[in-house]
Amino acid sequence: MVEITHKNTTLRIATAEATVRVSKQETIDAIKNDLVPKGNVFEMAKTAGLFAVKKTSDIIPDCHPLPVEYTGVSYAIDGLEIKITIDVKTIYRTGVEVEAMHGASVIALTMYDMLKPIDKGIEIQNIRLVKKKGGKSDFKDKFRKDLTAAVYVCSDSISAGKKEDRAGKSIIEKLKSYAVEVVEYTIIPDEKEDIQSSVLKHTEKGTDLIIFTGGTGLSKRDITPESILPLLDREIPGISEAMRNYGQERTPYSMLSRSLAGVKDESLILALPGSTKGASESMDALFPALLHIFRIFKGAQHE
Repeated sequence: MVEITHKNTTLRIATAEATVRVSKQETIDAIKNDLVPKGNVFEMAKTAGLFAVKKTSDIIPDCHPLPVEYTGVSYAIDGLEIKITIDVKTIYRTGVEVEAMHGASVIALTMYDMLKPIDKGIEIQNIRLVKKKGGKSDFKDKFRKDLTAAVYVCSDSISAGKKEDRAGKSIIEKLKSYAVEVVEYTIIPDEKEDIQSSVLKHTEKGTDLIIFTGGTGLSKRDITPESILPLLDREIPGISEAMRNYGQERTPYSMLSRSLAGVKDESLILALPGSTKGASESMDALFPALLHIFRIFKGAQHE
Protein backbone atom coordinates (compact mmCIF):
# COMPACT_ATOMS: atom_id res chain seq x y z
CA MET A 1 0.00 0.00 0.00
CA VAL A 2 1.03 3.61 -0.53
CA GLU A 3 2.88 5.27 2.37
CA ILE A 4 0.50 7.64 4.23
CA THR A 5 2.09 7.96 7.68
CA HIS A 6 3.44 11.41 6.80
CA LYS A 7 -0.04 12.76 6.03
CA ASN A 8 -2.18 14.81 8.37
CA THR A 9 -5.51 13.53 9.64
CA THR A 10 -8.37 15.59 8.20
CA LEU A 11 -12.10 15.23 7.55
CA ARG A 12 -12.44 13.35 4.24
CA ILE A 13 -15.72 13.21 2.30
CA ALA A 14 -16.59 11.41 -0.93
CA THR A 15 -19.81 11.10 -2.91
CA ALA A 16 -20.33 8.43 -5.57
CA GLU A 17 -23.16 7.50 -7.88
CA ALA A 18 -24.38 4.47 -9.82
CA THR A 19 -27.40 3.97 -12.05
CA VAL A 20 -29.55 0.87 -12.38
CA ARG A 21 -31.79 0.84 -15.46
CA VAL A 22 -34.70 -1.59 -15.60
CA SER A 23 -36.47 -2.60 -18.82
CA LYS A 24 -40.14 -2.06 -17.89
CA GLN A 25 -42.38 0.10 -15.74
CA GLU A 26 -43.73 -2.98 -13.93
CA THR A 27 -40.32 -3.42 -12.27
CA ILE A 28 -40.37 0.14 -10.93
CA ASP A 29 -43.93 -0.38 -9.68
CA ALA A 30 -42.89 -3.60 -7.89
CA ILE A 31 -40.04 -1.77 -6.16
CA LYS A 32 -42.26 1.14 -5.07
CA ASN A 33 -44.99 -1.16 -3.79
CA ASP A 34 -42.58 -3.54 -2.05
CA LEU A 35 -43.73 -6.49 -4.18
CA VAL A 36 -40.34 -7.85 -5.25
CA PRO A 37 -40.19 -11.54 -4.19
CA LYS A 38 -36.71 -11.27 -2.67
CA GLY A 39 -37.73 -8.45 -0.32
CA ASN A 40 -37.49 -4.69 0.03
CA VAL A 41 -35.02 -3.71 -2.68
CA PHE A 42 -33.97 -0.34 -1.36
CA GLU A 43 -33.40 -1.46 2.22
CA MET A 44 -31.58 -4.68 1.28
CA ALA A 45 -29.36 -2.88 -1.21
CA LYS A 46 -28.58 -0.13 1.28
CA THR A 47 -27.53 -2.70 3.89
CA ALA A 48 -25.26 -4.40 1.36
CA GLY A 49 -23.73 -1.03 0.52
CA LEU A 50 -22.98 -0.26 4.15
CA PHE A 51 -21.19 -3.58 4.50
CA ALA A 52 -19.30 -2.96 1.27
CA VAL A 53 -17.99 0.44 2.38
CA LYS A 54 -16.62 -1.02 5.61
CA LYS A 55 -15.06 -4.01 3.81
CA THR A 56 -13.41 -2.11 0.95
CA SER A 57 -9.88 -2.70 2.18
CA ASP A 58 -10.58 -6.47 2.29
CA ILE A 59 -11.44 -6.44 -1.42
CA ILE A 60 -9.23 -3.77 -3.03
CA PRO A 61 -5.54 -4.60 -2.37
CA ASP A 62 -4.16 -1.06 -2.18
CA CYS A 63 -6.95 0.41 -0.04
CA HIS A 64 -6.03 1.20 3.56
CA PRO A 65 -8.26 0.05 6.42
CA LEU A 66 -9.78 3.20 7.85
CA PRO A 67 -12.46 4.31 10.30
CA VAL A 68 -15.71 4.89 8.40
CA GLU A 69 -17.53 7.51 10.45
CA TYR A 70 -20.58 8.08 8.27
CA THR A 71 -22.28 6.45 5.28
CA GLY A 72 -25.49 7.76 3.76
CA VAL A 73 -27.44 6.21 0.87
CA SER A 74 -30.24 7.80 -1.17
CA TYR A 75 -32.22 6.84 -4.26
CA ALA A 76 -33.95 8.78 -7.03
CA ILE A 77 -36.23 7.22 -9.67
CA ASP A 78 -36.36 8.86 -13.10
CA GLY A 79 -38.44 6.88 -15.57
CA LEU A 80 -36.83 3.46 -15.81
CA GLU A 81 -33.61 4.59 -14.11
CA ILE A 82 -32.78 4.37 -10.42
CA LYS A 83 -29.94 6.68 -9.40
CA ILE A 84 -27.99 5.60 -6.31
CA THR A 85 -26.08 8.24 -4.35
CA ILE A 86 -23.76 7.36 -1.48
CA ASP A 87 -21.83 9.70 0.85
CA VAL A 88 -18.93 8.46 2.98
CA LYS A 89 -17.00 10.39 5.64
CA THR A 90 -13.92 9.67 7.72
CA ILE A 91 -11.39 11.58 9.79
CA TYR A 92 -8.18 10.01 8.61
CA ARG A 93 -5.00 10.39 6.55
CA THR A 94 -6.42 9.13 3.26
CA GLY A 95 -9.64 9.64 1.35
CA VAL A 96 -12.75 7.50 0.92
CA GLU A 97 -13.33 7.76 -2.83
CA VAL A 98 -12.90 4.04 -3.46
CA GLU A 99 -15.06 3.19 -0.45
CA ALA A 100 -17.85 5.34 -1.85
CA MET A 101 -17.60 3.83 -5.35
CA HIS A 102 -17.37 0.32 -3.93
CA GLY A 103 -20.50 0.94 -1.88
CA ALA A 104 -22.35 2.32 -4.93
CA SER A 105 -21.35 -0.66 -7.07
CA VAL A 106 -22.43 -3.23 -4.47
CA ILE A 107 -25.77 -1.48 -4.00
CA ALA A 108 -26.30 -1.65 -7.76
CA LEU A 109 -25.29 -5.33 -7.88
CA THR A 110 -27.63 -6.15 -5.01
CA MET A 111 -30.49 -4.46 -6.80
CA TYR A 112 -29.65 -6.41 -9.95
CA ASP A 113 -29.64 -9.68 -8.02
CA MET A 114 -32.97 -8.94 -6.36
CA LEU A 115 -34.69 -7.80 -9.56
CA LYS A 116 -33.41 -10.36 -12.08
CA PRO A 117 -36.24 -12.87 -11.31
CA ILE A 118 -38.80 -10.33 -12.55
CA ASP A 119 -36.76 -8.40 -15.15
CA LYS A 120 -34.15 -9.92 -17.47
CA GLY A 121 -33.18 -6.61 -19.06
CA ILE A 122 -31.55 -4.80 -16.12
CA GLU A 123 -28.35 -2.79 -16.73
CA ILE A 124 -25.88 -1.21 -14.31
CA GLN A 125 -24.54 2.09 -15.64
CA ASN A 126 -22.28 5.00 -14.76
CA ILE A 127 -20.55 4.10 -11.51
CA ARG A 128 -18.57 7.27 -10.82
CA LEU A 129 -17.09 9.57 -8.22
CA VAL A 130 -19.13 12.77 -8.01
CA LYS A 131 -16.94 14.74 -5.60
CA LYS A 132 -14.37 14.43 -2.86
CA LYS A 133 -13.16 16.83 -0.22
CA GLY A 134 -10.61 17.03 2.56
CA GLY A 135 -7.34 15.97 0.95
CA LYS A 136 -4.11 17.93 0.59
CA SER A 137 -5.31 19.80 -2.49
CA ASP A 138 -8.16 21.37 -0.51
CA PHE A 139 -5.76 23.07 1.89
CA LYS A 140 -3.22 24.54 -0.50
CA ASP A 141 -2.89 28.30 -0.33
CA LYS A 142 -4.38 29.72 -3.51
CA PHE A 143 -3.32 33.34 -3.17
CA ARG A 144 0.40 33.84 -2.66
CA LYS A 145 2.75 32.42 -5.27
CA ASP A 146 5.72 34.66 -4.46
CA LEU A 147 6.67 33.55 -0.94
CA THR A 148 10.26 33.80 0.25
CA ALA A 149 12.06 32.00 3.07
CA ALA A 150 15.32 32.07 4.97
CA VAL A 151 16.59 28.88 6.60
CA TYR A 152 19.07 28.94 9.51
CA VAL A 153 20.69 25.89 11.05
CA CYS A 154 21.57 26.63 14.69
CA SER A 155 24.37 24.28 15.70
CA ASP A 156 27.77 24.83 17.27
CA SER A 157 29.09 21.50 15.94
CA ILE A 158 27.82 21.98 12.38
CA SER A 159 29.05 25.58 12.21
CA ALA A 160 32.44 24.32 13.40
CA GLY A 161 32.51 21.77 10.57
CA LYS A 162 32.29 18.72 12.87
CA LYS A 163 28.96 17.51 11.49
CA GLU A 164 27.03 17.76 8.24
CA ASP A 165 23.68 19.50 8.06
CA ARG A 166 20.74 17.39 6.96
CA ALA A 167 17.86 19.03 8.80
CA GLY A 168 18.20 22.35 7.01
CA LYS A 169 18.38 20.64 3.64
CA SER A 170 15.21 18.66 4.35
CA ILE A 171 13.43 21.93 5.19
CA ILE A 172 14.61 23.51 1.94
CA GLU A 173 13.42 20.50 -0.04
CA LYS A 174 9.93 20.84 1.46
CA LEU A 175 9.83 24.59 0.80
CA LYS A 176 10.80 24.13 -2.83
CA SER A 177 8.07 21.52 -3.28
CA TYR A 178 5.57 24.31 -2.52
CA ALA A 179 7.30 26.88 -4.75
CA VAL A 180 8.65 28.90 -1.81
CA GLU A 181 11.86 30.67 -2.83
CA VAL A 182 14.73 30.14 -0.38
CA VAL A 183 16.65 33.41 -0.34
CA GLU A 184 19.17 32.38 2.32
CA TYR A 185 20.48 29.17 3.83
CA THR A 186 23.05 29.71 6.58
CA ILE A 187 24.59 27.67 9.38
CA ILE A 188 25.15 29.65 12.58
CA PRO A 189 26.23 28.78 16.13
CA ASP A 190 23.46 28.55 18.71
CA GLU A 191 24.18 32.02 20.04
CA LYS A 192 21.60 34.62 21.04
CA GLU A 193 23.21 37.46 19.10
CA ASP A 194 23.47 35.46 15.86
CA ILE A 195 19.89 34.25 16.10
CA GLN A 196 18.40 37.64 16.87
CA SER A 197 20.38 39.47 14.20
CA SER A 198 19.20 36.89 11.65
CA VAL A 199 15.57 37.50 12.65
CA LEU A 200 15.90 41.27 12.42
CA LYS A 201 17.74 41.10 9.11
CA HIS A 202 14.92 39.26 7.40
CA THR A 203 11.97 40.97 9.08
CA GLU A 204 13.41 44.26 7.82
CA LYS A 205 13.67 42.78 4.34
CA GLY A 206 10.11 41.48 4.51
CA THR A 207 11.05 37.81 4.11
CA ASP A 208 7.85 35.82 4.53
CA LEU A 209 9.22 32.77 6.39
CA ILE A 210 12.21 32.66 8.72
CA ILE A 211 12.91 29.12 9.81
CA PHE A 212 15.44 28.02 12.43
CA THR A 213 16.29 24.39 13.02
CA GLY A 214 18.20 23.34 16.11
CA GLY A 215 18.65 24.74 19.58
CA THR A 216 15.22 23.60 20.80
CA GLY A 217 16.45 20.83 23.09
CA LEU A 218 16.71 20.84 26.88
CA SER A 219 20.39 21.52 27.44
CA LYS A 220 21.63 24.93 28.60
CA ARG A 221 23.16 25.49 25.15
CA ASP A 222 19.77 25.16 23.42
CA ILE A 223 18.57 28.75 23.39
CA THR A 224 16.87 29.27 20.03
CA PRO A 225 13.29 29.70 21.40
CA GLU A 226 14.46 32.01 24.19
CA SER A 227 16.39 34.12 21.69
CA ILE A 228 13.46 34.51 19.30
CA LEU A 229 10.62 34.98 21.80
CA PRO A 230 11.43 38.57 22.91
CA LEU A 231 11.43 39.72 19.29
CA LEU A 232 7.96 38.43 18.40
CA ASP A 233 4.92 40.67 18.11
CA ARG A 234 2.84 37.64 19.08
CA GLU A 235 3.14 33.89 19.36
CA ILE A 236 0.99 31.42 17.41
CA PRO A 237 0.80 28.47 19.81
CA GLY A 238 -1.40 26.43 17.48
CA ILE A 239 1.50 25.96 15.07
CA SER A 240 3.75 24.60 17.81
CA GLU A 241 0.93 22.36 19.02
CA ALA A 242 0.41 20.99 15.51
CA MET A 243 4.09 20.05 15.26
CA ARG A 244 4.13 18.48 18.69
CA ASN A 245 0.92 16.51 18.17
CA TYR A 246 2.13 15.22 14.81
CA GLY A 247 5.39 14.10 16.36
CA GLN A 248 3.68 12.60 19.41
CA GLU A 249 1.80 10.20 17.14
CA ARG A 250 5.18 8.90 15.99
CA THR A 251 7.38 9.01 19.08
CA PRO A 252 6.63 9.67 22.76
CA TYR A 253 9.72 11.89 23.00
CA SER A 254 7.96 14.69 21.09
CA MET A 255 6.44 15.85 24.36
CA LEU A 256 9.88 17.32 25.11
CA SER A 257 9.86 19.55 22.04
CA ARG A 258 10.28 23.28 22.62
CA SER A 259 9.36 24.36 19.12
CA LEU A 260 8.23 27.96 18.71
CA ALA A 261 6.15 29.88 16.19
CA GLY A 262 5.25 33.54 16.00
CA VAL A 263 4.97 36.69 13.95
CA LYS A 264 7.10 39.81 13.74
CA ASP A 265 5.77 42.48 11.40
CA GLU A 266 4.59 40.34 8.47
CA SER A 267 7.18 37.58 8.80
CA LEU A 268 6.37 34.17 10.23
CA ILE A 269 9.20 32.80 12.37
CA LEU A 270 9.54 29.11 13.22
CA ALA A 271 11.96 27.29 15.52
CA LEU A 272 12.03 23.60 14.64
CA PRO A 273 13.88 20.63 16.15
CA GLY A 274 17.46 20.13 15.01
CA SER A 275 17.31 16.44 14.15
CA THR A 276 16.71 15.57 10.52
CA LYS A 277 13.65 13.50 11.40
CA GLY A 278 12.26 16.13 13.76
CA ALA A 279 12.67 18.93 11.23
CA SER A 280 11.23 16.87 8.38
CA GLU A 281 8.22 15.71 10.40
CA SER A 282 7.56 19.25 11.61
CA MET A 283 7.46 20.45 8.01
CA ASP A 284 5.13 17.59 7.09
CA ALA A 285 2.87 18.59 9.96
CA LEU A 286 2.62 22.22 8.87
CA PHE A 287 2.59 22.25 5.09
CA PRO A 288 0.68 23.19 3.04
CA ALA A 289 -1.91 24.40 5.60
CA LEU A 290 0.61 26.83 7.10
CA LEU A 291 0.68 28.83 3.87
CA HIS A 292 -2.84 30.05 4.59
CA ILE A 293 -1.39 32.53 7.06
CA PHE A 294 -0.07 34.64 4.20
CA ARG A 295 -3.57 34.95 2.78
CA ILE A 296 -4.60 36.25 6.22
CA PHE A 297 -1.71 38.73 6.22
CA LYS A 298 -2.75 39.96 2.77
CA GLY A 299 -6.35 40.35 3.86
CA ALA A 300 -5.32 42.36 6.92
CA GLN A 301 -3.51 44.85 4.70
CA HIS A 302 -6.77 45.71 2.91
CA GLU A 303 -8.97 46.13 5.99
